[in-house]
Amino acid sequence: MTEITMPTKYDPQSTEAGRYEWWLNGKFFEADPTSDKEPYSIVIPPPNVTGKLHLGHAWDTTLQDILIRMKRMQGYDALWLPGMDHAGIATQAKVEQKLREDGISRYDLGREKFLEKTWEWKDEYASHIREQWSKLGLALDYSKERFTLDEGLSEAVKEVFVKLYEKGLIYRGERIINWDPAAKTALSDIEVIHKEVEGAFYHMEYPLADGSGKLRVATTRPETMLGDSGVAVHPEDERYAHLVGKTVILPIVGREIPIVADDYVDKEFGTGVVKMTPAHDPNDFEVGNRHNLERILVMNEDGTMNDLAGKYAGMDRFECRKQIVADLQEAGVLVEIEPHVHQVGHSERTNAVVEPYLSAQWFVKMGPLAEEALAMQKNEAEKVNFVPNRFENTYNRWMENIHDWCISRQLWWGHQIPAWYHNETGEIYVGKEAPADKENWTQDEDVLDTWFSSALWPFSTMNWPNEEDALYKRYYPTSTLVTGYDIIFFWVSRMIFQGKEFTGKRPFEDVLIHGLVRDAEGRKMSKSLGNGVDPMEVIEQYGADSLRYFLATGSSPGQDLRYSTEKVESTWNFVNKIWNASRFALMNMEGLTFEQIDLTGDLSTADKWILSRLNETIERVTTLSDKYEFGEVGRELYNFIWDDFCSWYIEMAKLPLYGEDEAAKLTTRSVLAHVLDNTMRLLHPLMPFVTEEIWQHLPHEGESITVAAWPTVNPAFDFKAESTDMQLLMDIIRSVRNIRAEVNTPMSKKVAMTISAKEASIAAVLEANKGYIEKFCNPDGLTIGDGIEAPAQAMSAVVSGAEIFMPLAGLINIEEEIARLEKELEKWAKEVKLVSGKLANERFVSKAPEALVAAEREKLADYEEKFATVEKRIAELKAM
Repeated sequence: MTEITMPTKYDPQSTEAGRYEWWLNGKFFEADPTSDKEPYSIVIPPPNVTGKLHLGHAWDTTLQDILIRMKRMQGYDALWLPGMDHAGIATQAKVEQKLREDGISRYDLGREKFLEKTWEWKDEYASHIREQWSKLGLALDYSKERFTLDEGLSEAVKEVFVKLYEKGLIYRGERIINWDPAAKTALSDIEVIHKEVEGAFYHMEYPLADGSGKLRVATTRPETMLGDSGVAVHPEDERYAHLVGKTVILPIVGREIPIVADDYVDKEFGTGVVKMTPAHDPNDFEVGNRHNLERILVMNEDGTMNDLAGKYAGMDRFECRKQIVADLQEAGVLVEIEPHVHQVGHSERTNAVVEPYLSAQWFVKMGPLAEEALAMQKNEAEKVNFVPNRFENTYNRWMENIHDWCISRQLWWGHQIPAWYHNETGEIYVGKEAPADKENWTQDEDVLDTWFSSALWPFSTMNWPNEEDALYKRYYPTSTLVTGYDIIFFWVSRMIFQGKEFTGKRPFEDVLIHGLVRDAEGRKMSKSLGNGVDPMEVIEQYGADSLRYFLATGSSPGQDLRYSTEKVESTWNFVNKIWNASRFALMNMEGLTFEQIDLTGDLSTADKWILSRLNETIERVTTLSDKYEFGEVGRELYNFIWDDFCSWYIEMAKLPLYGEDEAAKLTTRSVLAHVLDNTMRLLHPLMPFVTEEIWQHLPHEGESITVAAWPTVNPAFDFKAESTDMQLLMDIIRSVRNIRAEVNTPMSKKVAMTISAKEASIAAVLEANKGYIEKFCNPDGLTIGDGIEAPAQAMSAVVSGAEIFMPLAGLINIEEEIARLEKELEKWAKEVKLVSGKLANERFVSKAPEALVAAEREKLADYEEKFATVEKRIAELKAM
């Protein structure tokens, strides 16, 4: 054991700083393929290289770190593979912003030089992320760190793209996509956030070309009318049947456009007439395909109007909207502006209003891939297990209604699409390498959606497509993924269908879903609200252990977490409680070596009770951790450490520690060392820093708690009788404290005390442990026996198997004492009624485990006895 030099208060700045290098040398964190247990593997949810980690990522990684530390301590060959995501849109936007500050654009640099700048950004911010991981105390295997643009991962991306293309599951086509005019790139559906916006329905009249009348249409985007190429009515709408095949004049533009009949139109909505803009609306696009309507794109990629917009060319789309509305009003065509609140898509990355836009893009045909993934979920042995399982329904519903995935992005940072176009014929070639006569071919300039490479993360990081690679063969599929419910569609679903398609297996056995981190008021954290929290600042003030424990225990699986400084501070206080209790224990076992620890001596009731409680805590913490119930794990550890160990055992241990019996002293020191050692191991996955610091001061074997064995239940320490005895002693002490408090009699004042046991055996237990009663109750004379009559004018308390009397003449008010006891009688009456009702329920008695039913019967007998004792005492007081 090292010399005790622990400060009086836990200081993360002194005890955590200096541990990073020691922890992160890879020695403790590398996987151990020599282990005889099953491999346990996790791949870290890769943060993007745009700057700081946020609380959500800290939550992900804390939960994964808890799992990996526990599994490693349990002897598993545990691999936790770290990595980072190139985050195409986000990273390119950051680098372009930096260039703008220097007065240049990416086009000034050209693609090659721009990518050099972006790699410089990546290297700088990747080092920041590693530093942040270290401050969180993550037990990562840094020797296997990966990046989505690594050479190996890039090869995997090409392999997947080419194989999907060859199977006809990747195609290039002209379709309406989500377009971000700020980033000038396509977006997938799930990269679009819909926000409620106050807009309007603009009602216009399109005159029939033959002068026979007008058709009324409405739109929320009048600027797109410049691209109208038809109007549609329902084929069964008798109002317009005679007009199908005729034409109307498009106002302002003056172009004739046809009237078509299509089932898409809802004849009950509005006028039953819908304007068709096939190049600017996905539904209009489909109708246009069926009726060969012209696709007229009237906008540029930056959201300004193009030459096909006529006199509006060059105007911003929203300025154009205002001008067209004014022009329509002046022409007498705009007949009504109806206020309308509707959902408008915004880019997740730039917050720009997304434009439905006709564009030639690359798509993944999702139908066959989704079917395969959904079929896997029907096989219990092969499926991905969602925790909580309700999220499996969320996943299934989305996969059942999935659309083709637009995977091309108009960016430079990312995996450039492995497709080439022949310079003369326009022929498309797709392959992992450029065509042999590459001077005649031009590679597609677009890159792939970041999620395309992230979808391969569980197996691409393990050197797939080399399926004979040792890493892949041993650790894939991975064991557990931890992530938020907000990216089930972005990432989880894509990893599942790509994992099934290319490896034939699920990418992970379990996926533990947590919620979002919100502020104390329940609001989502955002820059606009200014309510974000930097986890590094929290660590600076309260230490990583406080933040980790709060993140791990502050919510149940699937639920959101409300961040509260007060709660983190409360955890900080808990850490200090552990620290101070450990300091006391270490001071009283100074000089004790690991070899001297002896638990075979004459154990006291308190010793046996705390060892028994340790067994129960080990069993509960292990079981709950395996179920991912970390909130309950925290509650179990908190109760054991704060209540059982600190409030009770340490106080009772002072009797032998400060006594003259050297054998009893050694036994108590040994129990303290054993319990504290095992408690630190149980707590270690949640609080790695403080537990390592304390453990290094304890008598121990091994170099680090990180590789110490996980505690296991010791049957030799299963002391049921002594635990019951200890519970009786604690009940007596609590009752005496309550009685004294009620009559304002401090513990320092001695008061006579009588304990009447129900049986002689209970009296013998109390007599054997009277030292505890005398220390914590401070009686002026203690009488213990069975069947003792209550003294006159005494306050009383009922505990299981005994009644306590404290004659407080002159302090007790008989009427108040009767009133207090009558309240207690009501409490026991309610308990009797509750348990009696449960036992009267035939379904409960027949279906519940026998042990549970027996426990309820014991409980009922105890409550009935307490009710009878209090009832008798009330009668005695009333007779005085």
